[in-house]
Amino acid sequence: MEQRTVFGVLGAVVAERDGDPLALKGPRHRAVLARLIVARRRVVPVARLVDDLWEVPPPGSVGAVQTFVGALRRALEPERPPRAPARLLVTEGPGYALRVPPDAVDAWRFESAVGDAVKLPAEEAIGRLEEALGWWRGPAYAEFAEEGWARSERSRLAELRLQAVERRAEAQLALGRAAEAVPDLDAHIAEHPWREDAWCLLGLALYRAGRQADALAVLRRARVALADRLGLDPGPALRRLEADILAQADGLKYSARPALEDEREARKRGSGGAAPGYGTGRGGGGEETHGQHPDDVAARIWTRATAAYDRVVGTGSPARLESAVGLMRNLAVTGGGGLEAAREQRMAVVAAAEESGDVELTARVIGAYDVPAIWTRADDPELAGRLVAAAERTLAALPGEPAYDGARCRLLATIALETRGAHGSRGPEAAREAEEIARRLDDPALLAFALNGTFMQSFTRAGLAARRDGIGAELVALSARHGLTTFEILGRLIRVQSRCALADFPAADEHAAAADRLAERHERPLVGVFTEWYRALRLAASPAPEEAEAAYRAAAARLDGAGMPGLEHGLLALALLTLRALPDGADPDADWGPYRPWAEPLILLATGRRKEAAVALRAVPEPPRDLLYEALCCLEVGAALALGDRAALERGRARLLPAAGELAGAGSGLLTLGPVDHWLGRIEAALREPDTR
Repeated sequence: MEQRTVFGVLGAVVAERDGDPLALKGPRHRAVLARLIVARRRVVPVARLVDDLWEVPPPGSVGAVQTFVGALRRALEPERPPRAPARLLVTEGPGYALRVPPDAVDAWRFESAVGDAVKLPAEEAIGRLEEALGWWRGPAYAEFAEEGWARSERSRLAELRLQAVERRAEAQLALGRAAEAVPDLDAHIAEHPWREDAWCLLGLALYRAGRQADALAVLRRARVALADRLGLDPGPALRRLEADILAQADGLKYSARPALEDEREARKRGSGGAAPGYGTGRGGGGEETHGQHPDDVAARIWTRATAAYDRVVGTGSPARLESAVGLMRNLAVTGGGGLEAAREQRMAVVAAAEESGDVELTARVIGAYDVPAIWTRADDPELAGRLVAAAERTLAALPGEPAYDGARCRLLATIALETRGAHGSRGPEAAREAEEIARRLDDPALLAFALNGTFMQSFTRAGLAARRDGIGAELVALSARHGLTTFEILGRLIRVQSRCALADFPAADEHAAAADRLAERHERPLVGVFTEWYRALRLAASPAPEEAEAAYRAAAARLDGAGMPGLEHGLLALALLTLRALPDGADPDADWGPYRPWAEPLILLATGRRKEAAVALRAVPEPPRDLLYEALCCLEVGAALALGDRAALERGRARLLPAAGELAGAGSGLLTLGPVDHWLGRIEAALREPDTR
């Protein structure tokens, strides 16, 4: 029989296997485990673990994290053979994840139990909530109360626990057990006097228990407590309850209901088993938000809003799919984890919409994901291909009437975005059509999305930096007029890239600074990835580039866990190569990612293998039409110059000539191989020499 490992965080962090506690060693071991539980099965990059474990990471901190993980694995899976892959604490990508079932962590079980209780009859809800509340051994993640990474999760779980206590009281009232509810509510209020819902429930419970005077006294206590502690007057729910108790309103009397949900419906209607509107401090007026930590307020609002959505919007409703896309759109701009999660779920939502057979819904679901994109290599090419296919199917099925032009525009813009860097695709045509429709409809948000597609398809050849600068300028102006913050940031980053390509670094500096200001104001952490790489490029292009390598390495560290594999893989090796002489600077042991074919001839030359280098040069493919097109062309030219390959030199000249006057590769905003004119001059000089092969 397989042994079961469970984890407890509702109190001190613990782990057990078949009821026996596991030795988790020191506090940092438990911190690593707790941090992975907070991540809820998602990968936590090693760099993030280092930052979360130490205010100032010591030398060897990465190795220390690996040691902690190794010790945890031995504790969690002692029978695992040496070198066998771990099943629970797994290595994945840039870090680690705890892959355990949803019922293996007490906090996850508690969250599920509270959610289930809302749907159960009152009698069953009470039992479920009492069992769940019994799992608490103390404050969640007790020994990590001061850690920033635990704060939001601790606040969320604490709020959920308070809701569970109040829901249990609601169920007791629904069943006519008012006297049973009083003691727990009284203790609950003593610890949490700002919760108007709890005051309402206690006052109602006392009244129904035949204690009218005590009920009025409690409401007076509520008035004093709110005024003294928070400087607030009682909210509408408390005032109505006090007036109804004084009037002995019929609505206060107990009326048996078969389920807790009926009780809530009665509250919303203002008749039946509970006082009309009591407890509306949860959503009406927001009085209890004063004097609390913003994280606590945000967690509370989020929990209530999602709970209300679950109650009101049916599980099979098409609105859920559209809401899911909106959530994913917001997730995608919040950081690496959010971007990765949005990417993972996006196709599932599209597939569900297609399965519904509703072509209009499918068009809305596909087109609603208008997340600005700046990098021209897809993070997940397979997913991009599936999305394009779904968009094409939907376009073909969409009615041809003008009423559907907005949806048609969004589908075309999606195709343009998802075919980025793909030579020979219908992306440029889709981008043109999308932009034409958006301009005709005079819809600013639609035009911003279409212009993003136009930008992604503006790499059909070298030398188009000025055109992209115009796209960026229009995006900035359009977005600033209409409050489209994320697209204004996109426009700024496009202008950083294009001004770099045009060797206008002062203007690029201004746009980078503006992008950073917008990102800070509107919580867009991924923007800093690009602006930090730009500043490394600035050092590389300066008269004294000695600090550029350290800057590039620091910028690369920002990519760890950023959720952008299409940008991350191979970029550091390519950037470092631009700082060194070709071909000798090509590092054979570096992670070249997708740029390996262009680096391979240089690597072979650097190791003295000229014949193999010549073969590798002939095998180099056409560079993808993206932000690094000119840079990869220059790498091919660098090998061709060393090998005297005239065909490759002529090919390089034809490709680079339209970019004369620009900086090679600088259009990426990340790296540069110097002036294109320098490369063209070297090509011309080499081609003037006699062919001695």
